[in-house]
Amino acid sequence: MRARDLMSAPVETVHPWTPAKEAAEILSEHGFTALPVVDDDDRLTGIVTEADLIRGRIPSDARSEHLHPYHPGAIDTTVGAVMTSPATAMSSGTDVADLCQALVDARIRAMPIVDGGRVIGIVTRGDVVRVLAREDRAIAADVRHRLEIYGGTGRWEVEVHDGIVRIADRYDDETDRHVATLLALAVPGVVGADIVSAEQEVGR
Repeated sequence: MRARDLMSAPVETVHPWTPAKEAAEILSEHGFTALPVVDDDDRLTGIVTEADLIRGRIPSDARSEHLHPYHPGAIDTTVGAVMTSPATAMSSGTDVADLCQALVDARIRAMPIVDGGRVIGIVTRGDVVRVLAREDRAIAADVRHRLEIYGGTGRWEVEVHDGIVRIADRYDDETDRHVATLLALAVPGVVGADIVSAEQEVGR
C-alpha cells in the first residue's frame, strides 16, 4: 500500500495566524489529533497537535497555588506560536510500511502528505489501525477480485485469518505466484501472504 491509499483528503488545515482556540475547536469537533499548518499557497509550514495546544495553556487550580504559583505573562494565542515547525511530511507514493515506521520512530500520531510542498492529505495512526481492523471476509473478497482480474476466475482459492492470506493456485507457476503475492500484499488489511499450489493445499 501507498500513502495515497490511506490518506484522508481533502484535509483540514490551519494557518499560522489562526487562533489557537479555533484550532482546538477543529480538533475537538472532528476528533483529530493534529492539523497541518499551511501558508497562503497551502504549502506546509508546520503542524499543530493536541500536545502543542495543551502545553502550558491550562492554568493551575487555585487550590494548588502553593505548588504552582501563577505568574501573569503573555499567553500564546495563535497557532504559529505553539505549532511544531518544521514538520515531517511524506509524499502520496510513500510505502505505508515506511510511513508507519516513521510514525513510531518519531513518536508522532499524524503524517501530512504533500505534493511539491503542498498539503494534499494526512495519514494518522488511527487510519492505519482501522485498516488493520478490516474483517477477514472483506479482505478475502478484495484479494479474490484482484487475482481474478490478473489470472481469471476459478483458479485461486483464498482464505484469510487474522489478516494473513493463504492462496492456493491451481497452477504451479513461480512468476504468477510472485505476482499473486504482490497483489495480495497490496490489499488494505493484509499483514502477510502465503501462496501454495493446489496440490500442496490438498495435502495440508
